[in-house]
Amino acid sequence: MRGNFGVGEKLVIIKSGDRLILKKASDPGKNFEEDITFAKRTEEAMKRCEKGIYKEMGSEDFAEELEQW
Repeated sequence: MRGNFGVGEKLVIIKSGDRLILKKASDPGKNFEEDITFAKRTEEAMKRCEKGIYKEMGSEDFAEELEQW
């Protein structure tokens, strides 16, 4: 979860609907639109998964589909 966040780094928490987005306080505007789009797609995917609506695929097919995002 910490990924690119260092110890003691200040963060901005952005609430968009039911989503929370963490951004570095030093860089809150960078790629904001992409972050919102990613959060929406992730939420939609989680809802489909909870309903049992998903498909299985191998790692190569997954990587190929991920590139299309």
